[in-house]
Amino acid sequence: MTQIWDQEYDVLVVGSGAGGMTSALCAHDRGLSALLIEKTDQYGGTSAVSGGGIWVPCNDQMEKLGCADSFAEAKAYVELLTEGEVEPRRLDTYLKRSHEMVSYMAKRFKVRFKSISIYPDYFPDKPGGKPGYRTMEPVDFDAAKLGAEFERQRPPYPGTLMMGRMAMNQVEAHAMLCRTAGWIPLFIRLAVRYWTDFAWRRRTWRDRRQVLGQGLVAALRYAMLKEDLPLWLNTGLDELITEGDRVVGARVSREGQTVHIRARKGVVLACGGFEANQQMREKYLPAPTDKSWSIAPGINEGDGIRAGQKLGAATRFMDLTWGTPSVVVPDSGWASGLFVERAFPYAIMVNGQAKRFCNEAGPYTEVVYSIYRDHQKTGCTVPCWFICDSDYRKKYPLGPIMPPALQPDSKIPESWKGEIFFKADTLAELAGQLGLDASQLQATVDRFNDQAIRGVDEDFGMGENLFDTYYGDSSVKPNPCMGPIDKAPYYALKVLPGELGTKGGLDADYAGRVMRDDGSIIPGLYAVGNCSAAVMGKTYPGPGATLGPAMTFAYLACEDMAKADVDAADAVATAA
Repeated sequence: MTQIWDQEYDVLVVGSGAGGMTSALCAHDRGLSALLIEKTDQYGGTSAVSGGGIWVPCNDQMEKLGCADSFAEAKAYVELLTEGEVEPRRLDTYLKRSHEMVSYMAKRFKVRFKSISIYPDYFPDKPGGKPGYRTMEPVDFDAAKLGAEFERQRPPYPGTLMMGRMAMNQVEAHAMLCRTAGWIPLFIRLAVRYWTDFAWRRRTWRDRRQVLGQGLVAALRYAMLKEDLPLWLNTGLDELITEGDRVVGARVSREGQTVHIRARKGVVLACGGFEANQQMREKYLPAPTDKSWSIAPGINEGDGIRAGQKLGAATRFMDLTWGTPSVVVPDSGWASGLFVERAFPYAIMVNGQAKRFCNEAGPYTEVVYSIYRDHQKTGCTVPCWFICDSDYRKKYPLGPIMPPALQPDSKIPESWKGEIFFKADTLAELAGQLGLDASQLQATVDRFNDQAIRGVDEDFGMGENLFDTYYGDSSVKPNPCMGPIDKAPYYALKVLPGELGTKGGLDADYAGRVMRDDGSIIPGLYAVGNCSAAVMGKTYPGPGATLGPAMTFAYLACEDMAKADVDAADAVATAA
């Protein structure tokens, strides 16, 4: 039966995050017509609520900023961390060409990034690791440029904003959280800029100045508008359509109507992982698991992964996530990630036996791995507990709870108390509230306090490398990540193994082409971002190692589709 098509394009892209919008732009720039579809009523996907950074070794700004890098160093670093579990050509391609993607997007579409000199790799002490510079963040973007389209952009999480309102980039957030020199004038400048933007305040509470993931998706969407590239919201993927073994299009649902879209050159799946699909979580991820623990927006249900699996696509790393400890906020429908809190002094994390089980200040994915490893041994690390004293509470944020100057204990919602937030005058009383053995908790804290005074974590090595201390308090000596937990009252948060997104997905090659189990290519099908198996395998080499590959393989996938066009034309010319 001949397929009747309602719409025809060269390239169909599914998903409007950074990988999806990059795919549409790169296809268009190579002379291919492209349509981008998004199943929700907002564009930006998980990218919009992310830090917006990309991890790019050997980027063009590093040398100018005084940091040398090389392919050999980057390769040694990621090969060590990935432990041979990632196909070498795919890994090499990313390391060699990600900086090319950055330059291309800046030159062609004015989607620009800047290198962050102070943000270290997550394992800076490993061979090939760097103290900064490889991570790049989006330059500021003025939301007014988007016009009415701004209203359709997925908004940021309040936790990424100063006082839940004002935009701050990675460098500014670090300065204020760690109270580095000049943080007070910086705070005043950001507040004055926000509150004196009177015309914009009358329009929306959201900041005109877009940074982090907001800045990235805004710049990409603005480029699409300038290129007059179509974006269909409220349009979900139902099924991929094939002719023989080749993907030639898709059946989608748009505003409740079925539409058949032909994709002459290929379909790019950029629609995220499966963190919002409880059934898939229970099938693939370590137990226990719950979609409410995720700090992702709750929109990624594995649509693209399942569509590829129906065609025989291989998958990899389905048991892994971009994990981060999270606190599920009652009656809110969202979870707050513990990104920086774990590195501040005067705090530890303990399991149900009231014992420490990890380097609290380590990379967030590593902490989640530790939670599950310890849970397998003890059966009582999900949930676990973040415990601190009044010194901590006075100075630092506590998950979804702001410091007392902005949110005193009396302003914490009653529904949080005894559910995720606990307070007591003694450690013994706190242990009772948490169901922990009081004598063991006291012993754990006593041991930690002794080590904190000496500045050496003999159990887990907290504060021994540059990443650990990045968010530490430099005014606390001798270890900025360690301080005695000895000032009443005492506090605790209920912590769960959440994630930024899942890592497992369709097995794709160095050009983003989806493969079968035997290594053969499914013609016409590409996967990028969390819809594809992570090029970083089980590790997380540095900030931005999610979005960097998403954008790079989107760039390479479109290059491959355009090259196929050129190769076909060359073949015809040769035959003639």
